[in-house]
Amino acid sequence: MPTSSASTPESAKVSGGGGVQSLERAFDLLERMADAGGEVGLSELSATSGLPLPTIHRLMRTLVACGYVRQQPNRRYALGPRLIRLGESAARLLGTWARPYLARLVEETGETANMALLDGDEIVYVAQVPSKHSMRMFTEVGRRVLPHSTGVGKALLSAVPDDEVRALLGRTGMPAATDKTITTPEGFLDALAEVRSQGYAVDDNEQEIGVRCLAVCVPDSPTAAAISISGPAGRVTEAATEKIVPMLQQVAAELSRSLASSGA
Repeated sequence: MPTSSASTPESAKVSGGGGVQSLERAFDLLERMADAGGEVGLSELSATSGLPLPTIHRLMRTLVACGYVRQQPNRRYALGPRLIRLGESAARLLGTWARPYLARLVEETGETANMALLDGDEIVYVAQVPSKHSMRMFTEVGRRVLPHSTGVGKALLSAVPDDEVRALLGRTGMPAATDKTITTPEGFLDALAEVRSQGYAVDDNEQEIGVRCLAVCVPDSPTAAAISISGPAGRVTEAATEKIVPMLQQVAAELSRSLASSGA
C-alpha cells in the first residue's frame, strides 16, 4: 500500500514545487535571518515565516548542529561561520561567470570593468577585467569598501529602503575618502534618489581623486550585484557617460539572463 502523507517523515515530504519541504523551509529561514541583519529570535522567525514554533525550533536545531546557525547566550539565533566558506566560494564562481561580460565592457568602453556584491554592510569586489590603457584603474578582487563612496555601493543601495540605508550608514559611519565624498545620510539618500531616477550611479572623484565610475545593478541577480566601469575622469566624461551607460545596462541585462538560465 502507498504510504500516507501523515506517516511520511518531514525530511522526505515533497513541496508543491517538487522540492523537499524541510530544505525549502531551512533555506527560507536562513534568508530571513540575513534580511534581519543576521540575528533573530524564534518568535520573529515564526511571525515572518508563518511556520509554527516547534517546526522552526526543529529546523534551527539541525542548522545549529551543522554549523550554519549558532545560538547566542541571549537565546537568539545568528548566522553561523560555516556559511562564510559557502558564500566565498559562491562569490568566486559568480565572478567567474561574470568575466566574459566584463571583458565585453572593456572592449566596448576601453575602461576597467568590475563586479561587486553587497556583503553585510560592505561592498566586496568579486571580479575585474582591466583596461588595456597604460593609465587604468585597478581594484583588487576581494577588496572591501564602504558603500557610500562608490558607484557600485550607490547602485546596490538604491534598491534598499531608506530606513535600512540610514541604519547601515549609522553602523559604518561615512568617512571621507576624498573631499568629494558624501558624508551625510541626507546627502547620500538624495544621491540614491537620483540613481533611481536616472537608472545608474556615479562615483565622481568620491573614492579617489581623478577617477570616475559608472555603475548599474544586475537585475534579478540571485544576490545583490552591480557591474561598473571606472577610469580617469578625463576619459569618463559626461559625453562618454551617455554612450557607456546604455552598454552597462545591456550587459547587466544579458548577465542577468545568463545567471537565470544557469540556475545560479
